[in-house]
Amino acid sequence: MTPIEAKTSVKVIGANGQISLGKEFAGRQVLVEEREPGVWMVRTALVIPENEIWLHQPQVKADLQNALEYAVSNPAAETADLDAFARKIEPAGKKKQGSSGHQ
Repeated sequence: MTPIEAKTSVKVIGANGQISLGKEFAGRQVLVEEREPGVWMVRTALVIPENEIWLHQPQVKADLQNALEYAVSNPAAETADLDAFARKIEPAGKKKQGSSGHQ
């Protein structure tokens, strides 16, 4: 295991209350924890929006991975006859409205 080299630098907090961490961190999201007054820990982070958290549940993640693998190994084929395809995927007993001119 490689030892972590600590880096210390002096930054000035601007009039608007901001500090610059450097261009290499531009656009990144960070967690800022105030450990005690005047002491902050800043860590880079990946933030998952609440409406997407379900995608990271183990079973959903596995199902999604399986679906992606299936899509790669079973590429879509061109369908020349779209009406025949529609009949194939149409649920049993459901008739297409408007095909005979009556509704």
